[in-house]
Amino acid sequence: MKVIVLGAGIIGTSSAWFLNKAGHEVTVIDRQPGAAQETSFANGCQISVSHAEPWANPAAPMKVLKWLGKEDAPLLFRLRPEWLQWKWGMSFLRECTPARTAHNIRQIVSISEYSRQTLQAVRAETGIKYDCLTAGILHFYTEQKEFDESLSAARLMRELGCQRDSISADEVVKIEPALAGIRDKIVGGDFTATDESGDIYQFTTGLAEKCVEKGVEFQYNTTVTRLLTEGTGAAARITGVEVIDALGRHTTLRADAFVMAMGSFSQPLCKPLGIDLMIYPGKGYSATYQITDAQKAPTVSLTDDGYKLVVSRLGDRLRVAGTCELNGYGRDLNTARCEAITRRARELFPNACDFDNPTYWTGLRPLTPSNVPYIGKTKFANLFLNTGHGTLGWTMGAGSGRAIAEIVSGRVPELDFTFTGMPRSAVAGSRIGAAVRA
Repeated sequence: MKVIVLGAGIIGTSSAWFLNKAGHEVTVIDRQPGAAQETSFANGCQISVSHAEPWANPAAPMKVLKWLGKEDAPLLFRLRPEWLQWKWGMSFLRECTPARTAHNIRQIVSISEYSRQTLQAVRAETGIKYDCLTAGILHFYTEQKEFDESLSAARLMRELGCQRDSISADEVVKIEPALAGIRDKIVGGDFTATDESGDIYQFTTGLAEKCVEKGVEFQYNTTVTRLLTEGTGAAARITGVEVIDALGRHTTLRADAFVMAMGSFSQPLCKPLGIDLMIYPGKGYSATYQITDAQKAPTVSLTDDGYKLVVSRLGDRLRVAGTCELNGYGRDLNTARCEAITRRARELFPNACDFDNPTYWTGLRPLTPSNVPYIGKTKFANLFLNTGHGTLGWTMGAGSGRAIAEIVSGRVPELDFTFTGMPRSAVAGSRIGAAVRA
């Protein structure tokens, strides 16, 4: 089949890679001049199966109330006269029950573990270099209440096959000596040795190059304006995608199948088709610092629970990312939030980096209330979804691309996950590895 993938971030590019491997003729459309220019450009760079707890959990409502109006809060709702934001917020609250949280953790762990194994297979096959570190992810806590509440989630993840081990403060510093300066503030942590980190931009652009070598066409500087349809009910289909191309011309591109992988921008494109995706943009921030003393910079990827920040070593750079601002589609930098990241990074590693010359960035994470993405079918027989991955696009990217290629090809992916518009496929964890290697 001829397949058009809408979006050239980690999700769209991974989809294109696996669709091409499945024998399809693939074209990728993106409004930017290259791959990974938006949300996949400078995120926290963790492959974090262990970070599967959704934002929506029993403790979240009180935290959100406490953070309202604080410019440097980890999660900031800026209430707007916008129906989607309010509807999304109500759905978010419904996902905060213990039962829904446990269900969502199971979903996220399943697709994330499948994706990590898929990424490892792609890395071995392609040889793409992206400052990959396989030293695990260390999650540390500075509040006793937060650490105590983390223990049940860690137990659940271990039951699901993710070896997230709860450890003492001394063990935290033993694993990452760069945290010795705040040892008196750390109350505990957890460590997942199988988690990874790496530069998402380098990987995605490298994979796009490999795609081109295999015959995939990328049409950059091309803006999607709408999807064209015909038929009703079971006969409804997408006939083409209307775009403004690199020369400013309005044109229509035709294909047999279409994959929606445009992150936060999937929602407004699908809405006119009667597909009401519960996706709202969550503006995330990152700061990248040049390392000046390699011995004082961390070598293990970190999650700072109190500040909801992640830290990743990328060669001679240190990436610190996090926080989430729900405030529409704008990407203006908020000085207070940028300065909060640098202030915390300096506290953690005071002499490790050039903190006076950071590179700041924002990207719009496509958040679903549950943190579970849309991967699967729609009411249109030839329109497929691969979107809504929220804060875990890098973690879920390779596996999501593999899964959607299976679905487009008429197969059911072999993992325990509820794919959109499809019956649940229950597969034992031991079969995940076999599915990846097949």
